[in-house]
Amino acid sequence: MDRDWTMDLEHDEYEQDIDLIINDALKAVEETNVGCYVNLVTAATFGSPVDYLNPLLNEVFKNKINVKYIDQCGCGGYVLRVWKLG
Repeated sequence: MDRDWTMDLEHDEYEQDIDLIINDALKAVEETNVGCYVNLVTAATFGSPVDYLNPLLNEVFKNKINVKYIDQCGCGGYVLRVWKLG
C-alpha cells in the first residue's frame, strides 16, 4: 500500500483463529510501503496484541518498523499502528 491504511483482523474467522490474525498481520506489514503505516485492528478474543503480536513483528521486521499500541476500540478490538521504516 502506498498510503496509510487499516487491516481489519477483528471479525468473522479472526475471532477464533489467532494464527490467521498473525499471518495476515505479517502480510499487511509486508505490503505497506516505506513511510506509511498500517493499523492492525485485532480481535478482542485473544487480548492485547502487545502480548502476542508485538514481539513477533519486531522479531520478523527488526529495525524496519516502529510499532505503537493505539487503544482498545469501543467494540472491544485492539489497534496497533505499524510504521514501515525501510
